[in-house]
Amino acid sequence: MTMPVMEPDLNAATLRTWAEVIDEGPFSSLCWGERVAFDNPDSLTLLGAVAAWTERVRLVTTVIVPQLHNPVALAKALATGDVLSGGRLTVGLGVGGRHEDYLAAGADPATQTIRGMNERIAVMQRVWAGEKVTDSVLPVGPAPVQIGGPELMVGTIGPKTVRSAAGWAAGLAGTTLDLDVDKQNELFDVARTAWAEAGKPKPHLATSFWFAIGEREAARAQVRRHLLRYMNWIPAEFVDAMAPTTGWSGSPEELSEVLRRFAAIGTDEVHLIPTSDDIEQVHRVAEVVAAL
Repeated sequence: MTMPVMEPDLNAATLRTWAEVIDEGPFSSLCWGERVAFDNPDSLTLLGAVAAWTERVRLVTTVIVPQLHNPVALAKALATGDVLSGGRLTVGLGVGGRHEDYLAAGADPATQTIRGMNERIAVMQRVWAGEKVTDSVLPVGPAPVQIGGPELMVGTIGPKTVRSAAGWAAGLAGTTLDLDVDKQNELFDVARTAWAEAGKPKPHLATSFWFAIGEREAARAQVRRHLLRYMNWIPAEFVDAMAPTTGWSGSPEELSEVLRRFAAIGTDEVHLIPTSDDIEQVHRVAEVVAAL
C-alpha cells in the first residue's frame, strides 16, 4: 500500500494513521514516491518518520531519482533509514520523468539518463560497502543493517532500463496505467531474461497502479480528480482523455479478481497507489487482501 503523499493538505496525523494501519494490516510493504516541484512530503524526511511509526512492513521508495541528490548524502540518508527501520528498507530508483523536478533541485538535466542514474548508484554502493569515497579520516556512515546496503529495485516501464539494472537491482518496481496484464508480463520476461543472463536469482517482480474502491461512478471520479492534480505537467484535456482507462476503480470483488490476474503472471507484489487520503480506502483494500 502506498502512502497518500500526493494528496493535498496532508498533516502528520494523517500520515501517521496511514502508516500504522498499513503496518497492522495484511500488506507486505509501505510505499511512497518522490517529487520536488510539488507539495508532497520530502521522501527522505518521511523515511525517518515511517521507520519510527512502523515495525513490520518493508518500507519501499517508489521511486527516488538519484540524480536529484548528491549521491554520498543520499547514501548516508538511506543507510540511516535502514538502521532506523531495522533493515526493512527497499529503495526503488529511477531516472524520473519530470524535467521540472531536475530544474527545481538544481540538478543537471543532461543527467536524466540511464547512465546518469547508474553512475550515482555505483557511488552509493561504494559508500554502503564502507569504502572511502574521499580522502577522509573515516568512511561515510552509518553502516546499513542490510549487508551491502538496502535492497534496490529499478523503477521503470522501459525494457532498456530494466536490462541495464540487472547488475545492481534485486528486481523491478514497475507501473501500469491500463492494467494490461499481458503487457506487464512482457516486461517481467525482459527482467527474468536479463537477471538469468547476469547469473542472478530470479528478480522480485512488482507493479503498481492507481486505485479507488467503491461505487463505480464515484470511484472513477475520484481517480480522475487525483490524476488532474498529480499529472499537472500534462495539459488537462489530455489527462481527461486518459482518466476513463487509467488506474483501477470498482468493487472489492473486482479488485480481488484484478489482483489474482497479476498473481497468475508471477507478480510478487502490487503496490496500490491511493487517489484519496480517506483511511477507509485502506481498510476496504485490507479486507480484500486478507481474503486472497
